[in-house]
Formats: sequence, C-alpha cells, structure tokens
Amino acid sequence: MSGGALGIEIVLVFFLPLFLLHRYGHFRKQHPLVLFGTLLSWYLCFLIVFILPLDVSTTIYNQYLFNQTSNSSVFPTRYSTNRSRTTPKVCHKPWSYIPDGILPVFWRVVYWTSQCLTWLLLPFMQSYARSGGFSILGKIKTALIENAIYYGTYLVIFCSLLIYVAVHPQWQQGLQTISIAAANTWGLFLLVLLLGYGLVEIPCLYWNSSRHGYLLAKTYFKVAKLATEKSDAEENMDDAMEEVANVNESVGYSHPLRNNIDTILRKCPMEIQEKMVRLNTEDSEDESTQRTYPSKRSLVKLHKQVIYAGQRHSQTQVQWAILLEEAFHLEDVCKNETSASHQFVHSFPSSQPPGWLGKYLYTPTIEWYWECVLRQWCYRLLALLLSLLSVAVVWSECTFFSTHPVLSLFAIFIQLAERDYNYLYIEMACFVTILFLCVCVYSTVFRIRVFNYYYLVPHHQTDAYSLLFSGMLFCRLTPPLCLNFLGLIHMDSSISHQQRIETAYTTIMGSMRLLSFIADGFYIYYPMLIVLLCIATYCSLGTRCLNLLGFPQYISQSDDLTSELVEEGRELIRRGTIVWRERYGEQRNVRRNRNGYSELKDNDSPSDSSDSEYEVYDDHFQHT
Repeated sequence: MSGGALGIEIVLVFFLPLFLLHRYGHFRKQHPLVLFGTLLSWYLCFLIVFILPLDVSTTIYNQYLFNQTSNSSVFPTRYSTNRSRTTPKVCHKPWSYIPDGILPVFWRVVYWTSQCLTWLLLPFMQSYARSGGFSILGKIKTALIENAIYYGTYLVIFCSLLIYVAVHPQWQQGLQTISIAAANTWGLFLLVLLLGYGLVEIPCLYWNSSRHGYLLAKTYFKVAKLATEKSDAEENMDDAMEEVANVNESVGYSHPLRNNIDTILRKCPMEIQEKMVRLNTEDSEDESTQRTYPSKRSLVKLHKQVIYAGQRHSQTQVQWAILLEEAFHLEDVCKNETSASHQFVHSFPSSQPPGWLGKYLYTPTIEWYWECVLRQWCYRLLALLLSLLSVAVVWSECTFFSTHPVLSLFAIFIQLAERDYNYLYIEMACFVTILFLCVCVYSTVFRIRVFNYYYLVPHHQTDAYSLLFSGMLFCRLTPPLCLNFLGLIHMDSSISHQQRIETAYTTIMGSMRLLSFIADGFYIYYPMLIVLLCIATYCSLGTRCLNLLGFPQYISQSDDLTSELVEEGRELIRRGTIVWRERYGEQRNVRRNRNGYSELKDNDSPSDSSDSEYEVYDDHFQHT
C-alpha cells in the first residue's frame, strides 16, 4: 500500500479541524480569511500528530533493512541482546509503509507553512480582524502599525543572527537549525506549563464529573459569575448603542461620513437599526439644526467598540441560556437518583418531539440507568485510566534521557514491539501516547481564558481574535510536542545519543548536536519541571492565587467566597425555574435541540440572535 495510508489520513484528518471550527466559529458571519487561517493552522498541526506514528513505523522498518544489508555491523539495534542465539523473526513491510523521499518533503511543507502562519501571517490577521477601519486599506494600515514592534523585534533578532553567523563561519551550515531550535525552545517552555496543568486537570475533570453534587454546586457558582458578566455586557452594549445614537443623529444622509455610520449600524441589533433609521428620518426634515460632526478617527474607535460589545453581549446571552439548561438538567438528575420507578423524569419536557432513536432506544428507563448509575462509574473508570497515563507520562518525562537502562515506559513499549516487528502495535502505541499528550495540551488551550481578550466559546460564539490566537498557539506547541514525544520513545538521536536511522521528522529539524547546551541541557532537564507543575495543579495553587487577586474561582464549598457565590447561583436558578414554569406554555415554539442547547440564528446582528429566543430569562434577571 505505497503511500496509501498517508493519503487516507491526509483526507480524513481534515474533518477534525473542520468540525472544531464549525463548533467554535461562525461560517456565515466571520471573515473568510479568518476562517481559512484558523482552519489551515489547526489542520497542519493535526496532520503532524496523526502522520508521525507512520513515520516511526517506517523508520523502524528502514532500520531493519539497513541492518540486514550491513550485517548489523555499523548501526546496531537499540536492544542488542543475544539475538544470535535465537532464530530471527521475519520482518514484513508495514501496511502503512511510506516510500523514501515522500515524508521529508511532506514535513518540510507542513512545518514551514505552519511556522510562517504562526510568526508572520496570523498576528497580522489578528490585528486586521480587531481593527475598526471601514476599508481594507484602513485595516491593513492599522494592522501594520500595531505589529510594527512585533515584526521589528524579529527583524533585529534575524539581523543579529546573520551577523553572528558571518563572524563565525562554522555556524553557516546551522542557520536553519538555530532558527528551528529557537522556535522549539519557546514552544517547549509553554508546552511544559500547559502539559503540567492538563496531566492533572483532565483526570480530575472526569472524576469530578461523576459527582453530581459537585457538578451542581460548581454550576451554581458559574451561574453567579456569569450573571455579573452578563450584566456588564449589557451595560457595555447600552453605552455603545447610546454613542451610536448620538452619532447617528448628528450625521445626516448627505454627509460624507454617512457610509461609515451605516456600516456601524449594520453591526447593531435589528431593533436598534430600525429605531435609528426612524429617528434619522425625522431629524432629516429639519436641516437648519446645528450639528456637531464626529471625526473619522472617533468613528473607527466607535466601530471597534460596537463590534466588541456585540460579541460579548451575544456570548453571554447564549452562555447564560446554556448554563441554565445545564443546571436544570443536573437538578433533575439529583431528583431522579432516588426514584423508585427507575424512569427519568424531566422538569421541563422538550418542546420538540423526540426522534425515533430517543423514542425507541433511549427510553426514560435507559436514560435513568445512564444518568443516575452508569455514567458516574464510566467516568470514574475513565479517570483512573487517564490517571495511569498521566503517571506514565510524568515518569517518562523525568527519565527519558536514560538509555542504559531504559527507564521511559513508552520507550520500553516501543522497543518490545520493535523486537517482534509488530508495526500495528507500534503505530497504535505511538498514536495513543501522542494523542493523550495533545489532549492534555490542546484542551488547556481551549479551556484557558485571558480576561476577555482570548476565550474560546462554543456554539459559534468565538471571536476572530481568539480563533487566530488559538491557531498561533497550536502551530507553536505542536512541533516541540512531537519532538518531546520522539524523545520519550528514544527515536530522537540528539537526546538519546544512539546511532540509528532518524525519523524523517527529526531530519527536517536539523541536528541539535550543533547546539549541545540545548540538546543536552534544556531539552532534557526542563521537562522535569512537570513534576512541580502537577503538584501545584493538584493543590490548586493557581486557582487560589487567582482567587486572592480578585478573580473568583471555584475551590470548595468550605471557602467563604465560593459558598456565597454557590448560594447566589442557587437562588438565581430557583427564580429562573419559577419564571420558566409560569411562561413555559408561551414558549413552546422556541427552537431547541434535544439537550436543550440552542443554536444561534444566522443573521447580521450580533445580539438579537439570542435575545428573542431567551427573553424568558432576560425579563426576570434584568436587575441582576
């Protein structure tokens, strides 16, 4: 199957970033270049993750062929045991074997394209997307100005590096290696921080998900926090709309700036647009009124403010409705746990009739056993398995530099499979290992929140800046993550110091032996910091620090601030339940999906997509 497995994976992997982009982005509202840049960056990173196991199995087979032709005299195997005393096993070509010359070209294209995206194009696209300019040239100018220091710093570093290489001719062949090492060093620094958090947080997340009482209390806490954010977003939206109204009244239809005003109005909710048009029509009858016209710069600033306010308002509205649905569901689970009939009863039946799957297969009895019995045990079992993987990763990160004896657990597994030439097991072991590492790192990227500047919100609510920033992080984290994985399984000769054929991925990274202080120092000892980060995460040191700095985080109900917010959230849910019961009959035509989560409508207004659907909550919680 010459290169067939590579082609199949290249096609299939594309659907994973496409699904994630559909979940977090909005195909109809966001700029095509933003969607394309994010999709390409995610796709390239996932390609590296899924193709690397094929590279490992192909390299092991090439090593076998080389040993056969050279009679194992130059390149001894990693496991030089008494093989001569036993009958050697026949090694067949792996089903996923990739012919020579394909993978090096493939890795060069993927790696350098991702690096150009993360260091050059995506930062520019971020500033372009956040710009409040009214024309393409205006947005480009703003983006260049905002990135002048960013690109200027790169230019200074690059020129300094060229001068250094010119003075030291022995480094001329290693200029590319130095550049790659610099990028990977930066990525490894951030990778260890995220990995240390994810290795503990993901098993704990699934373990806590099996505790219904804990989930309900944390949901109450989130409701109380989100109520404050929702109120702030509504105030910001009102302030922005007030400024828009003032500007709209001062600029008539015949003014040169009227086109800019109309552009701003199109970013406002539909009811605001209609109101503005009526008011402007009435004012246009009196042309003698003294007007104060805004400047072009103030309109650019106002445009940016309206875009930001609309995005935050829409995000909080949708999150509010989803969080209420989640709280209602968890309350139903707690109530049904003591049910003697063993049938799950919902407090608020779905307004949409169930499909044939829910009607005949997922019956109330099956739903009760899953929600009240099976789910918590499945989550606990999954948490235990993930905990074992986390312990194996931490142990291997601290011992992968030892080759005699081999202490890295993942290296032992691969070497045992290599002795039997079990290429399917090798690929599966590599895939599971690197997939777990990626889940720990990428899930942290999706969960982390930097105030309101970077925040990935599902249900099509993520703004362009956050999407592009996530693409930058993916491209910077994935190459060092894969190099770290190759080090864990002793397939990176610059770290393991073994004489063997290198993977095609390692060859395009260059020989790190030119930079011995990085290959023998930073790359080996810095990952040991994961132990301290895991301990800090398990003890919730970061959460407690954020709590002390004034950013409320859920710790435990024994904490005074946490218990107060939990009680506040419980009261908000109680009020919401009363309102919903009173108005449920009037809202039966509201479109919902099966779990109660609602999707945004496709229109040009950023806020009215959720207002009309969830006004049952807004009227009652307006004072919150």
